[in-house]
Amino acid sequence: MTMGGGAAKMPPAALWLVLGMVAAFGVAAAAFPAPAASKTNHYDFFITETKVTRLCREKSVLAVNGQFPGPTIQERRGDVVVVNVHNQGHKNITLHWHGVDQPRNPWFDGPEYITQCPIAPGANFTYTVLLSHEEGTLWWHAHSDFDRATVHGAFVVRPRLGSSDYPYPKPHGEIPLILGEWWNADVEKLLEETKRTGSDFNVSDANTINGQPGDMFPCSVDGTFRAVVERGKTYLLRVINAGLTNDMFFAVAGHRLTVVGTDGRYLKPFSVDHIMIASGQTMDVLLHANNNNTNGGRYYMAARTFQTNLQLAVNNSTATAVLEYAGAAQSPPELPALPAVGDLAAATAYTARLRSLATAAHPADVPARVDERMVVTVSVNVLPCGGGGGPNSNETCEGPINGTRFAASLNNVSFVAPAGVDVLDAYYSSVGGGGVYEPDFPDRPPVAFNFTEAEPATELWFTRRGTRVKVLDYGAEVEVVFQGTSILGAEPHPMHLHGYAFYVVGRGFGNFDETRDPATYNLVDPPYQNTVSVPSGGWAAIRFRATNPGVWFMHCHFDRHMVWGMDTVFIVKNGKTPETQMMPRPSSMPKC
Repeated sequence: MTMGGGAAKMPPAALWLVLGMVAAFGVAAAAFPAPAASKTNHYDFFITETKVTRLCREKSVLAVNGQFPGPTIQERRGDVVVVNVHNQGHKNITLHWHGVDQPRNPWFDGPEYITQCPIAPGANFTYTVLLSHEEGTLWWHAHSDFDRATVHGAFVVRPRLGSSDYPYPKPHGEIPLILGEWWNADVEKLLEETKRTGSDFNVSDANTINGQPGDMFPCSVDGTFRAVVERGKTYLLRVINAGLTNDMFFAVAGHRLTVVGTDGRYLKPFSVDHIMIASGQTMDVLLHANNNNTNGGRYYMAARTFQTNLQLAVNNSTATAVLEYAGAAQSPPELPALPAVGDLAAATAYTARLRSLATAAHPADVPARVDERMVVTVSVNVLPCGGGGGPNSNETCEGPINGTRFAASLNNVSFVAPAGVDVLDAYYSSVGGGGVYEPDFPDRPPVAFNFTEAEPATELWFTRRGTRVKVLDYGAEVEVVFQGTSILGAEPHPMHLHGYAFYVVGRGFGNFDETRDPATYNLVDPPYQNTVSVPSGGWAAIRFRATNPGVWFMHCHFDRHMVWGMDTVFIVKNGKTPETQMMPRPSSMPKC
């Protein structure tokens, strides 16, 4: 990895973007930071087949610069980040900058066949990543197939130089902690099997912290991640859930944690014994190294799956890392008390405490009115074998009932990504998408029923495929209520929106009541996030202003659900002035 400051030579892709930003900043200065206050930093990412050993087995995985997890990007608010990706692996790949809004710049957002065609083996592609309001912990990951299982890393955004710095005492040190999963099997082959048979995605063999399962697993003690701290000092834990299949509980033995941020935005601080972090989310957590060391000064940091649908096979193992006070004796670490795998009450109590900082320096500007209201059911479904769900009519499917395959949907539309072109290119070059997509994603579910009853009728299990998108006018104030369903079992769903952060104004259990539940909304200091965990058997309401023109993916961050179709696309039209319009298509975009 190479990294430079603002004096580094700027490649053409970055140059046209920054020039475009300069042209726009007369009117848009309040919305996006001026480039004069930013640096342009450069990274080279080489994606290669890399041999790693976990759980007593060696296997080859895709990794960046030979690292799993990959290198950390470290920037300041408002910087421009240029990442040249060299695909030296055996398959197509793309990268996504999770939580970066990319103002007016969807070309480098990354989801395969949504905003770009993939980078072919042997090719390279340079991403230009525009930071604006983000400040805190973000991350980057592959956005093609199941590649993000090993292709991911932290993306740290600190306050601007010369700013008032953090809205809490500056920590003495930082400890990035990436929670993930490990499969002994080849995840690429698991994906092929899932697509071929319509079967559920296999359970991982271990949860991990910074790529390591920890002391509880065979052949793992030597690789366990260890962090050394000094008594009396405060450390910022940058916790990222990179897992493909599960939300996580996380705790540190012998220590209370103070939560101060999520998804690159600050929160009102609050103290807890554990956190619940959804797949795709980040949490900024302060740890005060003030334990009295009664056990010798060594403590486990631990992560365990949170999943309420225990009809599913679940990896309920505990991943560990070690927090060690300087000079501690090599005594066995103490384990923290973590909630049980299905402890919905613990997860709900934690999430209810998230509140935006809502100060003059970090205001909460919640949309008070709504132009577009959507109620979107979030469901795991089935499709019929053959023409309805697979490559041929003679296939044998392994869905939940005979002759079906697993699927997933939003408002009973199981999204199908186009092939041979991406949605952004289709939109940019042809009004209406030229037949690539239909601009008619429904604002409501097609059938009203008791969405959260224990056993919905079998006929409600079925969905239909389509490439249907939602088109928004520039400046529209949007409310989306994600309504969970109990089709094939209720479970939480981490819904992620590209290109935007949004305010989570309400949450509840059961069926959303449009006359009663909006009265319970928090419009004063709701958390500002890019990923929201829809409660198991419940709903979550978000609001945002559609002021970032472009094509933006919205999907469940459980990868099997995304592959099955729990996604859609928001197309936000251009505004009427140059600074409210999408930047032009760069000539360097990969070809399909």
